[in-house]
Amino acid sequence: MNRLRTTWDKHWYAWAFVAPVVIVLAVMVFFPLVQGIWQSFTNLTEANQAAQICEKTLGGAQTCVDNPNRARFVGLDNYVDLFSGRVGEFWHQLLITLIWTGACVFFHYTLGLGLAILLHREMRWRSLYRVLLILPWAVPAFVSAFAWKFIYDRDAGILNAAIRALGGQSIDFFDSTPKALVAVIVVNVWLGVPFMMVALLGGLQSIPGELYEAAQMDGASPWQQFVNVTLPGLRPVSNSVILLGTIWTFNMFPIIYLVSRGGPAGGTEILVTGAYRAAFEGIRNYGFSAAYGVVILSILVIYSLVYRRVLRHQGEVW
Repeated sequence: MNRLRTTWDKHWYAWAFVAPVVIVLAVMVFFPLVQGIWQSFTNLTEANQAAQICEKTLGGAQTCVDNPNRARFVGLDNYVDLFSGRVGEFWHQLLITLIWTGACVFFHYTLGLGLAILLHREMRWRSLYRVLLILPWAVPAFVSAFAWKFIYDRDAGILNAAIRALGGQSIDFFDSTPKALVAVIVVNVWLGVPFMMVALLGGLQSIPGELYEAAQMDGASPWQQFVNVTLPGLRPVSNSVILLGTIWTFNMFPIIYLVSRGGPAGGTEILVTGAYRAAFEGIRNYGFSAAYGVVILSILVIYSLVYRRVLRHQGEVW
């Protein structure tokens, strides 16, 4: 207690600056999180969320009675329904989510690193290229999704118009799961590469030039310089952006929902779109959707902990 009082007396101004942020996080993040976890153990739906049922009589008076079917605690029933497949398509959605996340993060990083290396060199119009390559990141995701939806359109899309102009036949990009999945991955890669490029470009600029000079004096080839100087120098930045990119892509809702609509026949549904459909389509099952959310959160927390532990075993301080 005395230690806490001493800390307050010495650093009260720091607590004063932090307090508004803590309050905002408590109201907008922690309270909804706790509420969502609790709801995942209930059978809360659109039909049983009201505490009372009210009716108006012919005279205009309103009478209310307690709702006998009000939502109640059901324990792990929602999780059993989710994992057993009785409701929803959890395992298929998890597989698609892993493929989607792995492919997107791989191309985000590799293409972003390639562009960062190109822009790190002295070239004419380098500043203009940087601005143009950052533009996809500046455009809101839902705007990009609608634009790409039009590009992929079978009849009026720009891509199919180009194919027909070359003598080919129009392609329906969403008539099979593999084609639809590739289509949405291309959209998300287009959106995510600029972030990786900017972050890795900053990392490249922080690597001392003396290291490259020493490597050249030792007779190292450009590939050897890349492997032994560039990649180790980028490791701290790479660790962070890969983790962030994985979390963002895992939860990337608008691209799937707006471009492929999860089709065909649910073939490109991921976990977050499954949670959305459970909560806002058909009989709105809020408790089941909350179970989806808790499982998604758990997967990402476990991934983050394992990722951090692996980095520590590799000697990375993070």
